[in-house]
Amino acid sequence: MTAPTQLREKPCILIIDDEPQIRHFLRISLKTEGYELLEADNGETGLGLCARHSPDLVILDLGLPDMDGADVLAALREWSSAPVIILSVRDRELEKVKALDLGANDYVTKPFGVDELLARVRTQLRNQERNRGSVTAAAVIFDDGVLHIDLAMRKITVNGEPVRLTPKEFAVLKVLMLASGKIVTQSQLLKDIWGPTHTGDTHYLRILIGRLRQKLGDDPTEQNYIQTEPGVGYRFLESAAGP
Repeated sequence: MTAPTQLREKPCILIIDDEPQIRHFLRISLKTEGYELLEADNGETGLGLCARHSPDLVILDLGLPDMDGADVLAALREWSSAPVIILSVRDRELEKVKALDLGANDYVTKPFGVDELLARVRTQLRNQERNRGSVTAAAVIFDDGVLHIDLAMRKITVNGEPVRLTPKEFAVLKVLMLASGKIVTQSQLLKDIWGPTHTGDTHYLRILIGRLRQKLGDDPTEQNYIQTEPGVGYRFLESAAGP
């Protein structure tokens, strides 16, 4: 039986996918990294395993034989805060936005590169570890030697020079930083910052993100700090801060 979260030496990952070859591939890749694994080939079994073992992360397919993966995610989010990475052949923007709005932490389309998936797993596990305790100063401070952001003090500098942000620019940056490494959908940002009647006004957000990148010294082609997931949303790249 899988050990309780607090007694585990290695994180436990639950795979919910009905394709045996995908589970086999993930099993080899994840065990090589030292993770403990649980597996389910349908949604009901997956939810049961999650309830009994409280995995540290869930990799979830959307096309399951007994129920849609989106319904599994919605049920899971009623009681679990474990990070969920969607792994699906569905690549439409609408599907990605729906899953992220339901509470998924990331979305990877099949076929996928194992190195990219493992990197996303590590990012979500780091974020989960940070979120287990209370929010500390480290959670609201970013400093890579060039860009310094202190959310609590509302202080931002680039190469030591102060940067002035508008209230909305700061609000967007704060939402992205507090969800560091996680995609925040356009609709969620618009709802949180502009209000529920503006969820379709994506041009507001594109203009603001462009101004924000310029002020932070972020190259729109390199995207070292704010990464665009086309048609879906944005994420703050906490890995830019170093180890």
